[in-house]
Amino acid sequence: MFDRRPDGEYLTSFAGGQCRRRVHSAADYSGLEMMRVLRDELFAREIEILEFTSAIELVLDESGRCAGAIFLNLDTREQFLVKAKTVILATGGIGRIHIQNFPTTNHYGATADGLVIANRAGAKMVFLDATQFHPTGTAYPEQILGLLVSEAFRGWSAHLVNVGGERFINELETRDITSSAVIREVTGRKRGIETPTGMVGVWLDTPLVDIVKGVGTINRIFPHLFHRFKSFGIDITQFPVLVYPTQHYQNGGIEIDINGESTVENLFVAGEASGGVHGRNRLGGNSLLDIFVFGRRAGITAALRSKEINSRRLTLQHVREYHDALKELGIGKKLKAPLILPDYRFERALTRVHQ
Repeated sequence: MFDRRPDGEYLTSFAGGQCRRRVHSAADYSGLEMMRVLRDELFAREIEILEFTSAIELVLDESGRCAGAIFLNLDTREQFLVKAKTVILATGGIGRIHIQNFPTTNHYGATADGLVIANRAGAKMVFLDATQFHPTGTAYPEQILGLLVSEAFRGWSAHLVNVGGERFINELETRDITSSAVIREVTGRKRGIETPTGMVGVWLDTPLVDIVKGVGTINRIFPHLFHRFKSFGIDITQFPVLVYPTQHYQNGGIEIDINGESTVENLFVAGEASGGVHGRNRLGGNSLLDIFVFGRRAGITAALRSKEINSRRLTLQHVREYHDALKELGIGKKLKAPLILPDYRFERALTRVHQ
């Protein structure tokens, strides 16, 4: 249920680097709305869902084609094989690795496991150095550190200002330029705002939205963020939000062709786990286009392909070869991959100011 204007047309907003309004949304919980529709469709079609279960290794057949995966039930710790004529991998990003100790907007399962198991199976990777940081992640309160404060806020007139209330960047520059400007303002010019626990950020002047666009705009367009901050006693219609760049999107990933197929036959990839669709940078809103276009192509092609495949003997020889290569190179086994979920119990606290 994307937002619409009173005349029934889709409501659109600006995102950084764009010269016209071209981003659709469902308030500020578009992802949740898409998941609702997909979930209802799965239930309606009685498609089986394996919950609390993670893929930990891809399986190939003797011809080197992807033919299924080994799964781990996180409740029972049981491992089992699921055979498949085609496989679509859609495991998302890598934010929970916390590159350079930045916070992240990503879900807890975003530990790059899809990239790991695909690469072990022989899939080619591309642009793995191209990590995108969103300029406005929550810096306070720290219970929601890294929570995305939508780019649409800036599209609806919110300004970024330093400790002196000065604007220091055109808020609708591309995300890399805006994020860099925020970091320079904090670490270079020392014009940031520091919290009692040492986190530093700049103000996003959210009350300006209601001033410019009319009282009630924030409640109507950003209900999730309004209520999220309200639960911590912060009324974002009256007070600005403290923000700092947060690790948001992995532009690189598994190389795919125009139908979403990787360099491993019958292994398809959709969404953020795929690489190359956006190049080394991404404009806001384009990941929505990515998952709709390439997700649909991957699904259709994988479904048609599965009708013409004859099963062959399965093998994990590629995993044996991987471990043999580690041994030959003298690389130890201290690092665990796939991680499945991040382990924060023994991790040092995220660095407060990033040099």
